[in-house]
Amino acid sequence: MAHVLNPEQTESTPLNTELETPTLEAAAENTEPSTTTHTPETASAPEHHEEPDLSMEDFAAALESFDREQAAEAAAQAFDDSAIVSGTVIKLTDKHVVVDVGMKSEGLIPIEQVVDHTGAPRLQPGQTVEVVIEREEPEGGYLLSYEKAQRLRVWDTIEKAHNEKTALTGTVVGRVKGGLTVDIGIKAFLPGSQLELRPVRNLDAYIGQPIQVRVIKLNKKRGNVVVSRKEILEEEQSERRSHTLEHLEEGAVLTGTVKNLTDYGAFVDMGGIDGLLHITDMSWGRLTHPRDLVNVGDEIQVKVLKFDKEKQRVSLGFKQLTPDPWLDAAERYPIGAHVRGRVLSVTDYGAFVELEQGIEGLVHVSEMTWSKRMKHPSKIVKPGEEVETVILQVNPADRRISLGMKQLLDNPWEHLGDKYPIGATVEGRVRNLTDFGAFIEIEDGIDGLVHVSNLSWTKRVKHPSEVLKKGEKVRAAVLGVEPENRRLSLGIKQLQPDVWETFFEQHRVGDVVHGKVLRTAQFGAFVEIAEGVEGLCHVSEATDGHGVPVKLEQGEEREFKIIRMNPEEKKVALSLRAVSGEEASRADVEAYKQPVSSSTTTLGDLVNWKREK
Repeated sequence: MAHVLNPEQTESTPLNTELETPTLEAAAENTEPSTTTHTPETASAPEHHEEPDLSMEDFAAALESFDREQAAEAAAQAFDDSAIVSGTVIKLTDKHVVVDVGMKSEGLIPIEQVVDHTGAPRLQPGQTVEVVIEREEPEGGYLLSYEKAQRLRVWDTIEKAHNEKTALTGTVVGRVKGGLTVDIGIKAFLPGSQLELRPVRNLDAYIGQPIQVRVIKLNKKRGNVVVSRKEILEEEQSERRSHTLEHLEEGAVLTGTVKNLTDYGAFVDMGGIDGLLHITDMSWGRLTHPRDLVNVGDEIQVKVLKFDKEKQRVSLGFKQLTPDPWLDAAERYPIGAHVRGRVLSVTDYGAFVELEQGIEGLVHVSEMTWSKRMKHPSKIVKPGEEVETVILQVNPADRRISLGMKQLLDNPWEHLGDKYPIGATVEGRVRNLTDFGAFIEIEDGIDGLVHVSNLSWTKRVKHPSEVLKKGEKVRAAVLGVEPENRRLSLGIKQLQPDVWETFFEQHRVGDVVHGKVLRTAQFGAFVEIAEGVEGLCHVSEATDGHGVPVKLEQGEEREFKIIRMNPEEKKVALSLRAVSGEEASRADVEAYKQPVSSSTTTLGDLVNWKREK
C-alpha cells in the first residue's frame, strides 16, 4: 500500500494512507478515525466465499506483515508534514545529505534539493538545517524534505507579496522547458515570455543573475509558484515614459542609452520612449556605420530634433550639440594653404581626405600627379594613409573643399616652352590614337598632340591609324606650347617639304598644267596636278570650246588651265573650257589665213573677222 502526505510525494510506503490519517490524540484515546483502514484480511476477502485454510506458518507470516504495516502507519501518523524540525548535517553523499534530526536513525535529504545553479551543494557538514520529516523508510532512516521546509517557512511572505503585488528578489538557478527557475526562498517558475519586454533568445545568459520578480500565480496545495519580471519592467517603463513626456520637446537636450544599432542609425532609450538617431545626424563628417561612433549600452547626450506626440516618434541629433565646422571653413582653410589629412576612401575619380572631424575634401584624380599615365588613384594613395595636400577651392555652402597633391611637386609644364621651343624637333612614342589625332609622349607626364591634319601634306588622312601605330617611335616638330592648358601641339608633316608651298611658288593663274582625274563628284572633278597637290575642275568649266559639256572619268588625263589660286586655303581652280577655247581660237586663225594667204592680212582684218564670226 502507499501513503501520501504531500500531493507531490509518490514514493512507496508500506501502508496506504491516501485517505485521511488519524491524529495523535485520536490514537491515544483509541478512537476510530473518520475513515476506515482496511487490514489485509478484510481488504481482499471476497464475498460469499469461505475463509482459506491457512497453515500456522502462513498465519505467522501474515501476522508479521500486518504488524509491520501497522507500525509503519503509526510512524507516518506521528509525522506532521507541516512541522519544521532542525537537524545537523553529518555528511554528503552522491545522492543524499545525511542529517541528524534527533531520532533513532538519521534522515536523508535528496541532494538535488540543496544544490545551486552551478551544481554545488549549499549545505556542509556541521551546518544546521531546517527540514520536514516526510516518512520513515522501510529499510531504515527517514526521508526529509529541505524544499518543503523552505516552502513552509517563506510561504506566508510569498502569499503576501502576491496579494499586495510587491516585488521579490530572487536568483535564476536553472533553465527548464519554457522558461527559468528562480529561487525566491523556494523554486518558482519564470516563463520565458515574462522575462523581458521583448522576446529573449538566450535564456542561459540569465542563470546565476539576481533579478526582481512579481508573483502572478500560486498554488499552496501543490506548492507551485509562477513569477514575472516583465510586469515590473512594464510599470517602470510606463513611469519613465510619463516622466520623459513632461520634459520632451523639440530643442531639448536629454540623456539616453543606446539600445540598438542598425545600418541607418541608432535607437536611443530616452526613458520609456525610444528615439531614432539617424546616421546623418551623428557626425558632421562621414560615418560608414553607427558603430564607428557609439555602441549598445553607451549613455549619450542628444538633442530632440522632432517630436510627434500622436505617434510618439522622436528624431534625435548628436552632431547638433557641436558647432558646424563648415561655418568658418573658408577662414580656417585659405586657398593655397598646405594641410595634412587622413585618406577616408578612394574612388575611380579621386580620394576623399579628412582634414578634421566633419571636414573632408576631394583630391580629384587630375590633381594627384602631373603625369597623364596614372590608371587609378589607388596607385598613389590608400585608405587610412596620411597625406599632405594643398587647398585649391573652398565652398562652404556646398560643403566641399577641392584639394591638390601635384601642386607640391615641380610642374614640368612651366619650363616646357624653354625646353621645347616652336620649330624644335622632338622624338617620342605613340601613346594613344584618337579620331582627331595621335598623342606622342616625349617624356614622362608630357604628351603632345599631332592633329590628323598635321600628319601628311599629300594624303587626306581620315584616321591616324592610316599613318601611325600605337607604340611606334616617331619624330615630330613642335608647333605650339600652352603651359597653362597643359597642351603641346606637334606636327609630323612639318618635317617634310610643303608641296603646296612649292607649287604656288612655281605656278601662276593662266598656266596650263597636265592633270589626272582622281575622283568625280556631282559638282565637278578633283584632279591631281602635282604630287600631293589637287585642283578642282567645276562642272561649269568642264566643257569644250563650243560649250558642250565634257564628262570627265576617273583616271583620265587632260590639260587644264589654272583660273584661280588660294595659297592660304590650299585651293586651285581648274578649267577645261579655257584650254578648249584657246585651242579653237588658234584653229580659227589658221582657217582664216588659208584663203587669203597671197595677200597681206592685218590685225584689224583678223579682229573684224572674229567679230563677224
